Amino acid sequence: MKKKIITIIIIILITILIIIGLIFGIKKLYYNYQVKHAVIIVELKDNLTAEFLSDIKVSDYIININGKIINDYKIDTKKLGPKKVKFEYINEDNIKIKQEYTLEIKDRVPPLVWLGSSYTVNVNSDINLTEKIMCGDNYDSHPTCEIVGDYDITTAGTYPLTFKATDESGNITEKPFNLYVKEPKPSTGGNSGGGSTTLPPGIPFSDAIKNYKTPDTEIGIDISEWQGEVDFNKLKAAGVEFVILRVGSTRGIDGEYFVDKRFKENIEKANALNMPVGIYFYSYANSKEKAIKDAKWILKQIKGYKIDLPIAFDWENWSFYNEFNLSFFGLTDIATSFLNIFKKAGYEGMLYSSKAYLEQVWLKTDYPVWLAHYVDKTSYAGEYQYWQMCSDGRVDGIYGDVDINIRYKNKNN
Repeated sequence: MKKKIITIIIIILITILIIIGLIFGIKKLYYNYQVKHAVIIVELKDNLTAEFLSDIKVSDYIININGKIINDYKIDTKKLGPKKVKFEYINEDNIKIKQEYTLEIKDRVPPLVWLGSSYTVNVNSDINLTEKIMCGDNYDSHPTCEIVGDYDITTAGTYPLTFKATDESGNITEKPFNLYVKEPKPSTGGNSGGGSTTLPPGIPFSDAIKNYKTPDTEIGIDISEWQGEVDFNKLKAAGVEFVILRVGSTRGIDGEYFVDKRFKENIEKANALNMPVGIYFYSYANSKEKAIKDAKWILKQIKGYKIDLPIAFDWENWSFYNEFNLSFFGLTDIATSFLNIFKKAGYEGMLYSSKAYLEQVWLKTDYPVWLAHYVDKTSYAGEYQYWQMCSDGRVDGIYGDVDINIRYKNKNN
């Protein structure tokens, strides 16, 4: 009897599955019939090309469609070459229709040659110009860089040359310049007179408050071991509203990590006074893996401390950039990988750099910018949340130079 009941149950289940299968099969046949006889109007633009890293959506290439796109998503343009763009739309008869088109992702941006109208070297210098002069590209990690023209590094003189850079897409930059080969100046020896202990004039912190303090800004400083022992009580009395502390760095590329000699002392004093603290790390990372390793090392150093402000990625290895074989996209990806670690750990992150490199090298990220530009009024047109406006600030509590920073609260400037 028990076996008979089990058999009946199995037969019922199989029957139900068959019925369900038939229903789905009929629906699919009906859907295929609908699609086969549906009115499909999807007219595309004649030019189906997109720029590398351009911000485009599915609908940007459709000039006429008899319905509504279901998911008008952003197209990934991080890789050159053909890109299939698949989408679905509901036509006027309420039929869901699958469509696709192919874009060609192209790079039309020429390489960057970081060079003025002249370059000077000493006679018999052991220097390779194509390695020393920064040459990079937004996509190509190893553009072809060459010097066009003849010169003799062993003979003093002026040599008219052209620096030519070509990327894998065939984009070319040619920059004419004069190479000055000069005899080295003889050394005059050191100063045996002892020298003055008087500091050169700098920008008083009170002037920064007077000129830049508003209800939407805070005025602060960034410091490291180079500022020596800092009196935080005097800083607070002087009106310093936040500090950004160097946590450490590595001893060059692939070097060992070290903690800034004053970091522990500085952060403990700032925390004791409830002074908001941010962090920066001078990185030599030339890969995502190394940047992530940097970030994880920092997390260990800041554990247990109160960090109110962002942790900054500070990368300034421009003098040997060519050795890294990095595109600007690759470099920005390194910074993003670093900052993503802190986002996952519950911290804020930001990218530190000077105006010129922000404009010409770094690509846009999802993180705020800490702009370095030493002027009274910056001309930087991009968005930034912090502005390092000078490196020769003067504030009570620190002997010597200090960087003064403006923080724009609750928004990018």
